[in-house]
Amino acid sequence: MELMSGRRLAFAEPYVSPKHMLRTLLATACAGPLMFINDALDSWREGHISTLVLISCGCTATIWALALGIALIDIASRADALLVSANF
Repeated sequence: MELMSGRRLAFAEPYVSPKHMLRTLLATACAGPLMFINDALDSWREGHISTLVLISCGCTATIWALALGIALIDIASRADALLVSANF
């Protein structure tokens, strides 16, 4: 995503926009943990958050990524079951 847009992943344009809600939801669902970590690292470098808060953000992003993986595996297995039952 960063290579296509030429901008760093973050909760900002062009990834997150109130004008393009579907694109925003898709980008946040897929790359949300990376966006979160990038924003947390920027805040830490600027001195807005402490190291403890940065570690907390890292743990939250890890849990978010794991939950996203579980959801994607569940969706893929349900889609596979639907395709098998439809004789595709």
